[in-house]
Amino acid sequence: MEKVEIRETMPGDAGKAIEYMKRIGGETDNLTFGREGLPLTVEQEAAYLQQVHDDVRSVHYSVWKNGEMIGDGSITGSPRRTSHYAEMGLSVVRAEWNKGIGGMIVNKLIEYARQNGIEIIKLEVRSDNMGAIHLYEKYGFQRVGTLPAYFKIGDEYFDFEIMCLDLR
Repeated sequence: MEKVEIRETMPGDAGKAIEYMKRIGGETDNLTFGREGLPLTVEQEAAYLQQVHDDVRSVHYSVWKNGEMIGDGSITGSPRRTSHYAEMGLSVVRAEWNKGIGGMIVNKLIEYARQNGIEIIKLEVRSDNMGAIHLYEKYGFQRVGTLPAYFKIGDEYFDFEIMCLDLR
């Protein structure tokens, strides 16, 4: 594998992050958005990344290869009585699928969670995304439920699995 770098995504990366979201949105139907990306300006994305950086219970990492963002992952902490929980998100550009990038991100996010008092990581994944489910199970995530018809793309519905990793 070529050398890749995983680092915290900072406000100065906002433009690249928006380009990345448009790219991955056009490559898969596993995300909540398509090729349009998210309706954010560079300034809004930069403000979001600053907010994540300032929150000790949250982090956003990006994976870089030859100056290009090829993957990202996040932990978003929960407030008050659910502060021991965090939500995880992960994506990788299609050209890098099955090359170990996803596992590198998951490992980095679990390490962050452990170091910052997060006890349970939760995620949602399309029920037919067996590659992602296998990756999460490899790191100890367990299926705890199903969200029926969670996505609707055109006239077709897709269930999602809820998975958790208990770090206690």
